Amino acid sequence: MSKKSKDLKFGFTTGTAAAAAAKGALSLLLEEKAPLKVKIELLTGDPIDISLQTCEREGMRTATCTVVKDAGDDPDVTHKAVIGARVMFLDDMDFEGVVITGGKGVGKVTKPGLEIPPGEPAINLGPRKMITQAVNEVLKKHRINPLVKVEIFVPEGEKMALKTLNARLGILGGISILGTTGVVTPMSHEAYIATIRSSVSVARATGQDRVVLTTGRRSEKFAQALFDQLSEDAFIQIGDFFKMSVEAASKNGFERIILAVFFGKAVKMAQGVPHTHAAKSTLNIYNIAAWSFEVTQDHAFSDKISSCNTARHAFDFIVDKYPEIISHVGKLMVKSAKRFAEQNVHIQGIILDYNGDVLFDSDLHYIPRL
Repeated sequence: MSKKSKDLKFGFTTGTAAAAAAKGALSLLLEEKAPLKVKIELLTGDPIDISLQTCEREGMRTATCTVVKDAGDDPDVTHKAVIGARVMFLDDMDFEGVVITGGKGVGKVTKPGLEIPPGEPAINLGPRKMITQAVNEVLKKHRINPLVKVEIFVPEGEKMALKTLNARLGILGGISILGTTGVVTPMSHEAYIATIRSSVSVARATGQDRVVLTTGRRSEKFAQALFDQLSEDAFIQIGDFFKMSVEAASKNGFERIILAVFFGKAVKMAQGVPHTHAAKSTLNIYNIAAWSFEVTQDHAFSDKISSCNTARHAFDFIVDKYPEIISHVGKLMVKSAKRFAEQNVHIQGIILDYNGDVLFDSDLHYIPRL
């Protein structure tokens, strides 16, 4: 699925790929001809044509097809992944319907808090609905109602899962089959957003009363050292998704949300931007310079900051001479987070230096640099 070449290209989810593979395999079983592509109805109601990579029979009652997932211009770890479905007729003629299972490379849920209960394959409800719908379309066409088993597999799924946070969520042995609409919108980073929401849900389900939001592995490592009494489930890497993450945490009823970030990200959050990647470097410097003058009334220093190339560059001047500017940024960051929170939740803001030392903690106010 794509728009004009000058626009960003849309893609499709692992759930859509799984549904297409299942439909192709069942079509081969019933029509004895391998289709080159199949039409799948997305959860939005829109149709999409998906090409099949392979399609072959495995005896009289079983067939397998695979699809190469195309994430368009929103690539993630599953972009170009092979997603397969093995479809078979079951012998029990007293039942009808579709049984969906996970095979090689599809993770298994082991923790509560996800939309799929522990013990089940990590195939979310949206993809399950699409797979069932795709299978039923073929059965309806042939006017039969047998019991059909669909086993979804991802040949490289275990290896791909190592590049995700699935293990943190309690999804072991492979990737998740995801998709809320079936289509991947460019720049939505759908898989990352789904991981954040799942992480928040798991943290709540495992009894955490607070979450620590960091923007990446390095800041998380430092935060884990600060809050070493907390379970690993309480720590969530949010990337650039500031607003969405705070909203998700507040909706889940946590008593406290802790933001633990480096100065550069804190500056973007202080500006109140919902997605911190969107904040331009020039705007960052302009605001840091303005805040520097507001706090210090030092024209020369403010001018010096305005000539900096990046927030990191500005930080090197600020941290020793006017660390109270860091405190000002931290307070603005907390103010922005409170605006995004939907419930009356306590927000704690922490700004770290690049060695992991705390420069600002809103619960302790200004921490002087030693």
